[in-house]
Amino acid sequence: QAQLTESGGGSVQAGESLRLSCAASNYPYTDYYTTWFRQAPGRAREGLATIHTDGRTYYADSEKGRITISRDNTENTAYLQMNSLKPEDTAMYYCAADPSPWEFFYSGAYKIWGRGTQVTVSS
Repeated sequence: QAQLTESGGGSVQAGESLRLSCAASNYPYTDYYTTWFRQAPGRAREGLATIHTDGRTYYADSEKGRITISRDNTENTAYLQMNSLKPEDTAMYYCAADPSPWEFFYSGAYKIWGRGTQVTVSS
C-alpha cells in the first residue's frame, strides 16, 4: 500500500526555521508529483508547494520566497524548508502525491496522503 510519512514538525518561536520531511514508500516515487499542504483549525486545507517529477517547483504566491520544496529521489523523500516562521503558520502540515494532479494546489487532485506533522509557532 502506498504510504507517505511526514516528520520534522514541532514548536518553535517566531522567526525560526523548520525543515519538514515526507518519506514515501510502496509506489514509484519518481513518477509522482509531491505537494505540501497545511490546514489550520477551522480553515480549509491549502496548497503550499509542488515538486514535479522532473524537479520543477511551484509555489503558492503567498509563500514564495519563504519556503523551499525539494526532493531526494535516492531516499524517496521530499522536504519543505520553512524560514521566518510566523504564528499564522501554525497548522498541521501534510504531504500528498499523485502521478498527474490536474491542479497542483487542490487537495482533491491527490490520491496518496500522509497523516501530517504539527507545526506550532509562538510569538
